[in-house]
Amino acid sequence: MKRKIIRGLIGVVSVSIIIIAILLYNGVIWFNNPSHKDYPVRGVDVSSYQGTIDWKVLSQQDIDFVFIKATEGSSFKDDKFDYNWENATKTKLKVGAYHFFSFDSSGITQAKNFINAVPVQKGMLPPVIDFEFYGDKGKNTIIKEKAHEILNQIISAFEIHYGQRPIIYATPDAYYLYLKDDYKNYPIWIRDVIRKPKWLGNDQWTFWQYSNRKVLKGYKGTEKFIDMNVFNGSDIEFQKFIDNSKGIKP
Repeated sequence: MKRKIIRGLIGVVSVSIIIIAILLYNGVIWFNNPSHKDYPVRGVDVSSYQGTIDWKVLSQQDIDFVFIKATEGSSFKDDKFDYNWENATKTKLKVGAYHFFSFDSSGITQAKNFINAVPVQKGMLPPVIDFEFYGDKGKNTIIKEKAHEILNQIISAFEIHYGQRPIIYATPDAYYLYLKDDYKNYPIWIRDVIRKPKWLGNDQWTFWQYSNRKVLKGYKGTEKFIDMNVFNGSDIEFQKFIDNSKGIKP
């Protein structure tokens, strides 16, 4: 009898785990669900994976900002960037662009790629450097000094061209290996879809990507999900962040 009960409990637990995994995978439930009270300023980040976005529809769904993928490495440009930038900037959203960092090419050529793609526009959010591992880079890492050399070249070029201090987006592993203690003067956009980034310190991050499994209306691409983010502060503090990030060019 006892064995039957144990087997029954194991079966229930196994089924429950499978159901929870399915719900997580399909974006029905999330590990993180930050409250609107604590984090009233919310936004998304998008790329060509979301297909052709209806910005009028997307912008009306309880979001305040968007970061749009512009470039990657020294030569790649997202084929939806121009369309997304032109149409997103016609909405109420605060708009910024991001560059996917490459460990394999010069920071100078990467910065040129982004600068050639992204116009200087009044009221734009600071440019973002998406600093994370790709391919086998998490295992076959380059030395910190080399990564910093590339990253600093991009930062310097962005600051000169846009007159803004760039935001650095990072995963926890990339942050700990390359950024911790060295880039405290830069706004950090941390990705952690499992937990709240308390490990970073509440005063050490500016944006938090808390979910990659949200489904919103207004797009229909190869990726049905969209990334969700919050700003670490109130509406007033968000506006102050934007005001303090004003470029030297109109």
